[in-house]
Amino acid sequence: MSDTSSASSVSSVSSAVVVPSLPPLAAQAERLIELAVHELAGISAEELRAFADAAGREGGDALLVIHPGRVPASALAPSLSREGKPGFVVADMEDVDQFAPCGVELPDEALYVVSGLDRGDRMANWSPEEALPALTEEGRSPLLLTEGVHWVLQQPAALERNRCFMTIGSRLRKANGALDARTPAIWISNGTGRDGRERRDAPKIGWCWWGNRHTWLGFASATGRGGA
Repeated sequence: MSDTSSASSVSSVSSAVVVPSLPPLAAQAERLIELAVHELAGISAEELRAFADAAGREGGDALLVIHPGRVPASALAPSLSREGKPGFVVADMEDVDQFAPCGVELPDEALYVVSGLDRGDRMANWSPEEALPALTEEGRSPLLLTEGVHWVLQQPAALERNRCFMTIGSRLRKANGALDARTPAIWISNGTGRDGRERRDAPKIGWCWWGNRHTWLGFASATGRGGA
């Protein structure tokens, strides 16, 4: 990756930028309905609204998520939008939907909420290999790729140039049982290479190496997941 840092030590500089709060869960449900994401998942608008209403009674800044088993990252990506340009998956990640939860337990339901979201700016210039144990020690769980996409769908300001994020809760396991060295991330295209100039500034699902650092990628995480 061209933005890999060659720094010999892990950056511990925290960003002062605060990501705006999420809309209420009822508004998030309407957003998914507006984008027809519920149809991709085979969930009725009424079911989605009812879940958001029940889960929203507890209050708090939480994210409404559809289980990745119901709607994968490749189907969600085009619903992302930035400066009028739809999101996309990089050309060399045709197996994006095979990246599954790894070390993350999900509710056994079509819909759930994620709480305590953090973009992980403080971990910019860390490698995934370095970030995962640190998040675990803090009692935090890395986001799945689909959860990260839902976050940007509901709060586009969560994705900024030079402050994008990895979603290392999703990993690809090879046929021999070993984990693929790629780790998924969401950032903003520069319109170079196979992305194409027409995609400059579009939201982009791509990947980085497990052992590499990037000054512009944090590590998105959460404190909890649950049902209504």
